[in-house]
Amino acid sequence: MTEPRLQMLGISKIYPSVVANADVNLSVMPGEIHAVLGENGAGKSTLMKIIYGVVKPDAGQIMWEGRQVHIHSPHDARKLGIGMVFQHFALFETLTVAENIALALDDKQSPAALAPRIRAVSEQYGLPLDPERLVHSMSVGERQRVEIVRCLLQSPKLLIMDEPTSVLTPDAVLKLFESLRRLAAEGVSILYISHKLDEIQSLCDKATVLRGGRVSGTALPKQESAKSLAELMIGRELPVCVHQPREPGEVLLSLDGLCVKSDDPFGTRLKEVSLSLRSGEIVGIAGISGNGQQELLKAISGERTLSVREGTIRLCGQDVGALDAAQRRQLGLGFVPEERLGRGAVPDLSLADNALLTGYVPAGRQGRDATAGAMLRKGLIQRGAVRAFAERVIERFKVKCGGTASAAASLSGGNLQKFIVGREILLAPRVMVFAQPTWGVDIGAAMLIRQAIIDMRDQGVAVLVLSEELDELFMLGDRLAVLADGRLSRAVPAQATSINQIGVWMSGDFDYSTQPQGAPEYVQA
Repeated sequence: MTEPRLQMLGISKIYPSVVANADVNLSVMPGEIHAVLGENGAGKSTLMKIIYGVVKPDAGQIMWEGRQVHIHSPHDARKLGIGMVFQHFALFETLTVAENIALALDDKQSPAALAPRIRAVSEQYGLPLDPERLVHSMSVGERQRVEIVRCLLQSPKLLIMDEPTSVLTPDAVLKLFESLRRLAAEGVSILYISHKLDEIQSLCDKATVLRGGRVSGTALPKQESAKSLAELMIGRELPVCVHQPREPGEVLLSLDGLCVKSDDPFGTRLKEVSLSLRSGEIVGIAGISGNGQQELLKAISGERTLSVREGTIRLCGQDVGALDAAQRRQLGLGFVPEERLGRGAVPDLSLADNALLTGYVPAGRQGRDATAGAMLRKGLIQRGAVRAFAERVIERFKVKCGGTASAAASLSGGNLQKFIVGREILLAPRVMVFAQPTWGVDIGAAMLIRQAIIDMRDQGVAVLVLSEELDELFMLGDRLAVLADGRLSRAVPAQATSINQIGVWMSGDFDYSTQPQGAPEYVQA
């Protein structure tokens, strides 16, 4: 085919509080991998949802293989040959992988009949899945695999991928790219949204840049640098993080010999996990999704309380193994979960109400943000203070939204992430735990969040970061450790190791200690 597979002509979509798309033109050829770049809230996801029939445009035309089409629903899109991997997962948590995929396919098959195909396709594309596994038991990275495999089973002519690698490991990303290049060579068109500019450079043939809902330019990624792409995307010079060495202080969080069985039959048991985290330091934990990250986060946050036989957790000098999440927050623990919709925020509640959920400051503890301590007075909610605190978060972290009354679900993924991170940071915890802190966030906003994390550390907060982005961990971490098969390596100074070495450790090739990790020594197996 010499004509475009997809053309969008003058597409506009306006919501009451924001112009999502304004007179957008986009053209994608057969076999082309086409990137769509832009900051959070630039209109990328809305444009993709218009193509997939989830959102109806207010103006403009869609041309498919030379003829005008009207895509009223995802079913219409799939009939044309359009598949989409969403940034926010569209999965039923109480169903198995096979049941979820069966529901999404237009040619109805039983989950049992689909299971062999799911195994074969997932292995073929380097994204292994167990068809019988319940989705609620899966990590974010594993759920991303389900979304991708579900889409690949539909044999699409145009594949839309919205942040498909945000929680995939480097090895899984490489395998996925091999598969995408093979699909493109077979004539499949791919629309690819990602904030990882090195991926865009490596994978994509062409890029269209959106800024404020409008097309601000196009580029050939392989002829650009990451810096020039970033500046084209955000319209200004790329910010940098300043991370100066400093001497850590007292131990504020210690894990000693955690042997915790997972509540999930497909989960990973923690095995003699020990770690000491000091004030004024950032410890980063790397690892492939599904190696005990969920179990470790639940144990630290208080979602899962511990018996004496399961090990000891001390927070700010107090044994907290038997305390729940609220009690640990009162002692000074802050927590940003990896799953922003549902765990980090309630989708249907306003930003103000979501700020209140974790944002009130118990008596005797004052946050750096003066509005935080005034949200409750004698047990009564002070709505003015709640709105003021939410406004401070929105202003400080540059959250694009319609105001504090906006529902959490109305924000783009990156803007909601900025709000959740900002909410926790402004509460001034003594110990802060982040899981995937910049998932789905554009490069400019990611730098803003990372600098805020470093600033917390410089103010004496003890910070623990779990991330599958190794570049991020090296940018932030004073010490780095690896979690593999429920075992935690010793934490080693970041400058004493490398990304390649951490990659080796992620396979489980390390020695580990059952003693609290106060020293940086590391013994390789």
